[in-house]
Amino acid sequence: MSALANAMPAAADDHLLGAPKLYLTPSARPSLAEARAWCKTLATTHYENFHVATFFLPAALRPHFYSVYAFCRTSDDLGDEVADTATATRLLAEWRAMLQQCFAHPELSRHPVFVALQPTIVECDLPIQPFDDLISAFEQDQVYTHHESLATLEHYSGYSANPVGRLVLLVSGYRSEELMQLSDDICTGLQLANFYQDVVEDRARGRRYIPADAMQRFGVTDEQLIARRFDANVRAMMEFLVTDARARLTRGQRITDLVSPDLASTLQLFVNGGYAILDAIAAQDYDTLRSRPVVTKVAKLRLLGGAFLGKLGSILLPSRAPRKDRPA
Repeated sequence: MSALANAMPAAADDHLLGAPKLYLTPSARPSLAEARAWCKTLATTHYENFHVATFFLPAALRPHFYSVYAFCRTSDDLGDEVADTATATRLLAEWRAMLQQCFAHPELSRHPVFVALQPTIVECDLPIQPFDDLISAFEQDQVYTHHESLATLEHYSGYSANPVGRLVLLVSGYRSEELMQLSDDICTGLQLANFYQDVVEDRARGRRYIPADAMQRFGVTDEQLIARRFDANVRAMMEFLVTDARARLTRGQRITDLVSPDLASTLQLFVNGGYAILDAIAAQDYDTLRSRPVVTKVAKLRLLGGAFLGKLGSILLPSRAPRKDRPA
């Protein structure tokens, strides 16, 4: 068990007062079955693509993925769905204390996320660090809202996105650093694709994820982005950023040749989803200031169809054995 978890006191303020109603801690500790049902409902109603992706995973792993997803979703919403920065900062601090309690004194946890997460932590031998890193990213969002460079975006993704991919690998039984690095490429690429898709929406939240060094290189100003004035300079900048994100997804895609077919289908679905976002940006001639590029329903069906055929092919013609790499 983590020394960080052992060092924390047993008690934690777990009320989450000021959080969206959905995330308030119940007065009584739920049973494991109730907690898992809560996490599954959150995962299957909050984010459709995640629900679809879990179809390709072995049924025995799905409760673990639901509990990990529920932690990530709740963490994100405690930071993003609370208008007051001071309240969001307090809630994230309380959430971290609840995480540490889950590792050190799981019998005291009352929130359904942590009741469901505790057996996942034990059965999958998960460390506390990826969970803690995610909370750090959402804390950073409260104070660091304008990124200076692609390097700062990479650093941020190391906390906000890459831990999710690493948890997926850990839950699936993979621990090699090679796979972790490939997963990082995919997750960073996906994170950047989402940033470049949501330029206008993020600006409305007071955030700018377009790096200042790229803006300076292509002669684009903050005032221009705020006024949503698209020109050849903005187009060249966005094409450069989209090409960089696509290259990251392509580097990471090799992971699908190194994991079991079940996991490969899921990972390929997310890689293809990233490509689809970048393709949608390109289809708008890189003008993400006019409107948010969307992946059409037809494109989503094609992604799911391709993933399903890949899954079916792995069943009918298994070409590679799972390569679990847990230490003995």
